[in-house]
Parts: sequence; structure tokens; C-alpha cells
Amino acid sequence: MPNLRDRSISIVTENQSDNGAYVACPNFEQYKYCWLRDGAFIAYAMDRCGEHDSSRRFHEWVGRVILSQADRVTAIVRSIRGGRTPGPREMLPTRYRLDGTRSDDDWANFQLDGYGTWIWGLAEHVRMTGDSGFLDEASEPVSITVDYLTHCWMMPNYDCWEEFGDRVHPSTLACIFGGLTSINRYLERDDIAATAAAIRQFVLDTSISSGRFIKSVGNNSIDASLLWLSVPFAVVDPADPAMEATVREVERKLHHSGVHRYPEDTYYGGGEWPLLACWLGWYRCRAGEPDRARPILEWVESCANESGELPEQISTHTNAPEYYLPWRERWGEVATPLLWSHAMYLVLNSELSSR
Repeated sequence: MPNLRDRSISIVTENQSDNGAYVACPNFEQYKYCWLRDGAFIAYAMDRCGEHDSSRRFHEWVGRVILSQADRVTAIVRSIRGGRTPGPREMLPTRYRLDGTRSDDDWANFQLDGYGTWIWGLAEHVRMTGDSGFLDEASEPVSITVDYLTHCWMMPNYDCWEEFGDRVHPSTLACIFGGLTSINRYLERDDIAATAAAIRQFVLDTSISSGRFIKSVGNNSIDASLLWLSVPFAVVDPADPAMEATVREVERKLHHSGVHRYPEDTYYGGGEWPLLACWLGWYRCRAGEPDRARPILEWVESCANESGELPEQISTHTNAPEYYLPWRERWGEVATPLLWSHAMYLVLNSELSSR
């Protein structure tokens, strides 16, 4: 099998459109789109590997997409200021066709996390490249995105797994908080700082039960995406007691060889996700425990097929085995390669290589 770091970079590069968009998975019909969330993490991974041109082209693509949605954001903000909450179909979508157009279908499309993650990723690109002039070029789409997020962050919307659209999710709020705080290191706007502070306080007030963070407001289950509250979005420090308690619960209920999304997950049986295993390893590195991350990296490497492709999930250990075949009959084999899986492998590999 080829070197997985080099192969991961190649897979990302080969599946980036000429216009800059990253396809989520080239071989899975439902994923032949670009999600801002996946794409921002993929671009971040490419920046970590020194592939700055790839990252910049993605951010330029997002900027054009956001500009195409400017009138819609203006209408959304006008509605909210007028006291009316827009419906989900009025909001910006979570995924776009690779040409940058909207896909107005029945997908669980109203998700805010991707927009927060994008401005976080853009700020990280500027930090890693030192190209502050690029932020000037992106000033209009950044302003549109900030306006959208500061007005909409409290609205219930689908989580990062495209589920539970009637709830508010701490991991989504973490993405928004991380985006606003990261971009505000350059913008230095008091209103952005105030919104970020309000988001953090809301999370602390509503999203902790029994000393740990919960899956969503009103749902005390555990979810691996709660790791985002600490790494990379820094709502709380890795050593925060509530964060440490959350990680213990993630490891107790979700971590076997890899990491499941949440205990009740039945998608393809609810298998183990390499990208979430990488996230746990990333957290361990940031918590000062890289030795606990190295076996995770090795497990992720073992998940690659002979072509060096990483899947979305591994189905050897599932929450609900009876759901695996129905999903496979409905949509085919598990999505492979998933670019987000390769991105998170590159992040963890980079994190460990620097120690």
C-alpha cells in the first residue's frame, strides 16, 4: 500500500475541481457535492501539509459561492430583524454543487456549522501562510457570513450528521464560535466579540449535564462531535473539567478501535469513523498526551484499502448490525474514499510529526 500521507494528499488533489471545490466523495452519488464543513477541514489539512494553493483555491471558491447568496442573506437578516423567523428552505444550504450552485432538494440542508467552519478555516489559512492580503480580497464574503451567523446562531438546525433539525447542537455552536473568534483576530470588531461571548455562555448554561457536555440542548446523549468544543474551536480548554468528563464518556461509549458518532446511530449500522478517531487523537495531542494518539493513527492507517483509500466508516463493529444491509441496499457500499477522512488523517499525522 502507498504511503498514506502522500496518498491522502493525492486523493484530495485529484478530487478538487478546477474551480477549487472539494467533492465529499467521488464514488458515492449522495456525496458528489461540496460541503463547506468538510471542505474547510480538508483545506485546513492541506495547509498543514504545505499545500497552500489547494487551500486558497477552495477558499476563493467559497467566497464566490457566498457572494452569490448575498441577496438571500440580506432577506434572512431583514426577516429576523423584523421579528419573523425564516423557514429552513429560506436559509443557506450546507452543500453546493461543484459549480457553486444551490441544490434545492429534500436534503437536510439547513446547517450553520459549515459557515462557521469556513471562516475559521480561512483565518487559519491566513495564519499559516501570512497572506493577510487574501483576507482583504475575501472581505465581502466574510462580512456576509459574519452577518448571517450573528443573526442566526440561536436557530435550531440540522447537526453535522444531517440529523435532528429541531434542536440546537453544541458542536454546531462550537463551529460558529470558532469561526467568529478566529476571524475576529483580524477584524477586531466588538460586535463579533460580543456574539462569540454570548455563544460560549449559552453553551455553558444549556449544554452541560452531570458534569459533561451533551449531544444537543434537551438531549443528554453523547456525541463524538463534542470534541470540537475543545479542538479546534476552543470554546473550552482541553483540560476543562466538563471537557475531560465528555472525553471520558466518548471513550467509554463510543471508542472501540475507532470512534462511533453517537450510541444511537444506525447509519450503515452505526460503524466506527476514522475521521472521529483522528479527532480523539488530535484532542489527546492538544491535551499533552501524544502517546495515546499514536495507536489511533495506526488504526486509521489499517482502515485504508489496497489503493490507500479511507472510507467514511468501518462496519466491523456497529451499534445496530441489522441496519447495515438495508443501508447498503439503499445507497450502495460505504462512501470510499471520503476526503474528510483523509483530511483528518493528515491533521493527526501532522500533529504527531511535530512532536
